[in-house]
Amino acid sequence: ARRSRPWAELEIVELKDQDPEREAAAMLARLGSAAGHGLTVAMDERGDPATSRDLAALLGAHGSLTFLIGGPDGLGPAARARADRTLSLSPLTFTHETARFLLLEQIYRGLAILRGHPYHRD
Repeated sequence: ARRSRPWAELEIVELKDQDPEREAAAMLARLGSAAGHGLTVAMDERGDPATSRDLAALLGAHGSLTFLIGGPDGLGPAARARADRTLSLSPLTFTHETARFLLLEQIYRGLAILRGHPYHRD
């Protein structure tokens, strides 16, 4: 997150609720209050696979993105239904903390790709 902030505004919001439906309701309430939140992307193991370059293209094509990562029991159905896209970090299942770390690393990598920074190597 720290490395990405010079290139993009980044806000991490944690909603700690063990129940996926209550967590989804809190996510949707937050999205409803965010002006111009742009594209909403649900992160789910059943989502579309994406490469680092795919994520870079997504970052470059939209002024603002909101990524949703569910808690231990995944995203609630309402949050998945609200998302404009659903992506997978991997077919493996990760803890939400690990998924957040992997997503943050991929956001940084995507921003590096867009700027021609040498961090990403093909």
